[in-house]
Amino acid sequence: MRLATLIRLATLIRLALPLAAAVLSAGSALAQAPELPDTAPVPELNQSQSAQEAAPADVPIPEPRPADEPKADQPATDKMDQQTSDQHKEALPEPPAIAPTPSEKPAEAEPPAATTKPPEKPAQAQEKEIPPDPRSASVPQENMPDEELACRRRLKSMGVDFEERKAEHDAAVGCSIPYPIALKTLGKSLDISPETELNCQMAEAAARFATDIIQPTAKAELGAELKSVGQASAFVCRQRNGGGKLSEHAFGNALDIASFTLSNGRRIDVGPVPPEEDAKFLNAVRKAACGPFKTVLGPGSDADHSQHLHLDLAPRRNGGTFCQ
Repeated sequence: MRLATLIRLATLIRLALPLAAAVLSAGSALAQAPELPDTAPVPELNQSQSAQEAAPADVPIPEPRPADEPKADQPATDKMDQQTSDQHKEALPEPPAIAPTPSEKPAEAEPPAATTKPPEKPAQAQEKEIPPDPRSASVPQENMPDEELACRRRLKSMGVDFEERKAEHDAAVGCSIPYPIALKTLGKSLDISPETELNCQMAEAAARFATDIIQPTAKAELGAELKSVGQASAFVCRQRNGGGKLSEHAFGNALDIASFTLSNGRRIDVGPVPPEEDAKFLNAVRKAACGPFKTVLGPGSDADHSQHLHLDLAPRRNGGTFCQ
């Protein structure tokens, strides 16, 4: 029994000797180390749990931060970036529950093939050049030509009342009547109103037509004699209504008739829709005019001639006529 106790004691002594040597060595090292100043702070990390528990009771314990508040050790720039990111997230609209399917882009039409520019038409094809009318250069001679004197003798023999007028000439436009007359009547007891200015050839043609054609037609169709012819236009220095060529009116070579007055006071007006009896008379006069005159236009030919009959002696190739 004692022997066993001695063996255990020897074992304990053997184990304690190294531990004692280590303690003595550590104490010697601590004795040789320089002393730390009294003011040196002791890091909190080296304090034991008991030391922290021994802290004064009046030291306030900070409340826990909200989950979205940045940490105390987070840099200022990180906080600003976090705030900017949060604001950007709030500004962005929430995506729709189901994103719409984008419509297919229509196929782009292929550009048209380069077309060859047609050659420009020559100036003559674009606008046919109108040669000057030789009548525009007509000016009165010192002595009246024989044909003009003969025309005046024929008018007098028919009982036509007229007066001589001064020559009409406009070089800029081209209008010209070298020997005009003012026609006051178309024959014995047959007036024209108002008096009109024409060249002698047109005045003679109008007087013969009124005496030989209109007068007998009025008696046959309307039962009364023709008393007066109402004219709408004679000499006018202008181009045709469509432009381009000079009108026959520019040479005193045309007469527009708007109405006819009978001896019983009845008046027949030229128009697009005259009464039936008047229309019969007007159609007969219009048809008979094609021949004595080279151009005959009236209602139905165009809008410019819807209210009168246009009669002229335009020179045409082979003496042809144009009647509408």
